[in-house]
Parts: sequence; C-alpha cells; structure tokens
Amino acid sequence: MNQSTNLAKIGTHRLVPGDCLLFGAMLDLFAESFGDPESYSNARPTPDYRQALLARTDVVALVALAGQTVVGALVAYELPKFEQERSEFYIYDLAVAEKWRRCGIATAMIDELKTIAKANAGWVVYVQADYGDEPAVALYSKLGTREDVMHFDLPLD
Repeated sequence: MNQSTNLAKIGTHRLVPGDCLLFGAMLDLFAESFGDPESYSNARPTPDYRQALLARTDVVALVALAGQTVVGALVAYELPKFEQERSEFYIYDLAVAEKWRRCGIATAMIDELKTIAKANAGWVVYVQADYGDEPAVALYSKLGTREDVMHFDLPLD
C-alpha cells in the first residue's frame, strides 16, 4: 500500500468512556496481532471497569481509524515520578493491523502520545521490545535511543 495515501486516510482517537465498540475492536486487534486471544478476549473488562479505566487521565488508549475500522492501537500509562515533578509515559501495547503496517500509523500514534505526554508534564515516553521482534526494534530504534535492560516478572504468590 502507498504510505502517504494510506496515512492521509487515517485519524487517531483517544478512547473515552462510552467508546465501547472501539474498545472491543482495540482488544480484537491486540489479540490478533499478538496471537494472544486468551489475554485479550477471554475475560474482557466489565462495562463499569472499562468506563472507569477510560475516564482516568493516567491511562492513554489511542486507536488509529480508517473510517470506522480500527487499524492501529496503542495503550500507555502515565507514571508520576517522585524525584521531580514530572511523569514518564510507558507504552504497554502497540499494534497495527497487518495490511496497514509500514504506512506510518505506529509513528503517528506515538507522536500523538508525545503530544499528550507534553501536555501532562511528561519528560519521556518509553517502550520495551522483545528480542527477535525486528519490526518493533527497527521502529523504536528510528524514533529513540536504545537501552539494553533486564525485565523481571515478580509473582504475587
């Protein structure tokens, strides 16, 4: 697909309470893109939980729309810092529908997140990528500085 033609057809939208159809479409896109329907489809949030989540200012859920179709999605969290009056924004999930990849959609959503972060005393947006996910590594390398760190999941048992 022609990148400039497609990007001109795309709009970004920050989800707000009441965006239940877009919320479901975002979860569908994540389930398909990540091959993880168990996490994104099997126990979806209740309407009350979803409404409360989307009402929070520290949760950023963006979708890229081609007409009414969700072709990209990004979820980020604002993390207020204690050492200075500023916040970091962590991109937790980012996906673009396969036929819309390499059209600038992910970059456009990240740019929108940067605008939101600047308006909320943010000083950095950060994201992690998995080894072997070369498209993600290439995108993030183009947009920022790579840091090699370790990630640990600590169980709550």
